[in-house]
Amino acid sequence: MIRTVIVEDETLAAERLWELLSEAEPEIQVVGRFDSIRDTVDFFQNGGKADLLMLDIELADGKSFGIFDHITINIPIIFTTAYDQYALMAFKTYSIDYLLKPVQLDDLRRALEKFKKLNGTTKGIGPEEITELRNLILDSKSGYKERILIKSGTKLQYKPLASAAYFYSEGKGTYMVEKGENSRQLIDHTLEELEGMIDPKMFFRISRKFIVNINSIQELRGQISTGMEVKLNQPCEHQLSVSRERTNDLKDWMDR
Repeated sequence: MIRTVIVEDETLAAERLWELLSEAEPEIQVVGRFDSIRDTVDFFQNGGKADLLMLDIELADGKSFGIFDHITINIPIIFTTAYDQYALMAFKTYSIDYLLKPVQLDDLRRALEKFKKLNGTTKGIGPEEITELRNLILDSKSGYKERILIKSGTKLQYKPLASAAYFYSEGKGTYMVEKGENSRQLIDHTLEELEGMIDPKMFFRISRKFIVNINSIQELRGQISTGMEVKLNQPCEHQLSVSRERTNDLKDWMDR
């Protein structure tokens, strides 16, 4: 059996990867699934054993390279990420493979075949390689999320964050409404989580229930002293009211 650990902070993406692994390789045994640096480190420090690590770059508590600040990983790694092809050659040099999300079955099969051919001859990533990869990411990215996973029926898709007109929470779900659309799409983050991932120059949380894209705002209506309403440049089924406490902040944000 190939004991495998999945490290992925998006629940839907982790479940899909688990299903793809089972379909791609019958000998795969997922021995752990974690969404944070801390839980991954705890697993290995407490004696957890694995033959292969499926590692996302962005985790709930930071970039996954933080794992290597605490422990040495002496097993091959397949990176999975939503980043668009950056540092591709470096990832393929320092790890078994690099898979762009949403992971495709054929790509995963090729990566697993590569793992099986190299198994026993390839070890984990050393400190120098980790430092170089970390620097490549810091140099090439702002650190804010650029794409987001959505659930559309039985399919999972990635959408550019810039295409979102606004996000809102309802019940136990969080939803994205795209520019030019009036239909909602389920996402795998709470507004609190999302607020820490997205570019604050582009998005603003107007209230407990709504985050809006500055490029989708047409005008503000009402008085600063009593609260205002955000009008979008597209149809919107919601009343996007700004809490009185946030009105001045919103005005300053739009007037940058």
